[in-house]
Amino acid sequence: MSKSTHNWPVLDFHYLKDTIATVHMWTQMIGKVRLKKSPWINHSWQVTLYVSANGLTTGSIPYEDGIFQIDLDLVNHQLHITTSTGGKCTGSLGAATIADFYHTLMDKLKAVCVNVEIYAVPNELQTAIPFAENTAPCLYNPEAMHTLWQALVSINNVFTRFRAGFLGKCSPVHFFWGAFDLAVTRFSGRKAPKHPGGAPNMPVEVMQEAYSHEVSSCGFWPGSEAFPQPVFYSYCYPTPDEFAKQEVSPPQAFYSGEMGEFMITYEVVQQSADPEATLLQFLQSTYDAAARTGNWDKNLECDLQWLKQ
Repeated sequence: MSKSTHNWPVLDFHYLKDTIATVHMWTQMIGKVRLKKSPWINHSWQVTLYVSANGLTTGSIPYEDGIFQIDLDLVNHQLHITTSTGGKCTGSLGAATIADFYHTLMDKLKAVCVNVEIYAVPNELQTAIPFAENTAPCLYNPEAMHTLWQALVSINNVFTRFRAGFLGKCSPVHFFWGAFDLAVTRFSGRKAPKHPGGAPNMPVEVMQEAYSHEVSSCGFWPGSEAFPQPVFYSYCYPTPDEFAKQEVSPPQAFYSGEMGEFMITYEVVQQSADPEATLLQFLQSTYDAAARTGNWDKNLECDLQWLKQ
């Protein structure tokens, strides 16, 4: 077994995959509630979840009576719904089927007087079974999900440090439930060519708005059957011809022609002597590759940490 630390645990996709598949559907439902109740914010920023002190959260969502919040508590393994009017509902995670969780979520929202109807079909998946019709047994391993969340906490902190070095427009560090990845995106400030779309079960108009301006984006993805390794990635849009040929670091990083992005496995970062520094090196060098080949303004980068003194 590979070495492990409290902050950077070992992640084994084959151990995690069944739980990931289940929680992916839960986050899609919760994210769709946030989508339906929130005003549209550029690049779909209103739909995301965030890493919290005990799991994943929607943060504050506006509704008719104030604000409400949905939390997946991955420490105590509970679903929490709270409202600014004092409403509160709690339930245990680990529903037998996706359909069970969907009905439970919608019933609990009604119980705290949050009225919402969502498009109850998954996005960004080749096979999109409506939530209410997905009655196949699903698995939830509390220990596995807690381990993945611990990794997300450490990754979130490094991404936040990286985000702090940019003066220009930059996304929050946020969790996209469509692909089940944690990401942060920098913008050059210039408009981009219209995106061709192509993600499964995703309206092309949504993708075109998401990529309406030039981006350099990095993130973490826990893997899939086709690529069974948790991995960090970095890409830019549009993608200059020379981007793939740039030297990035650390040396274990590589360019995937199939994915059109630079990658480094989570294992390489986790096993390094200083995971935070190793990950920052990957984030910075791949951003430099995008900025250099895309002729981004060098003045967009900054270091404001001296203000903390």
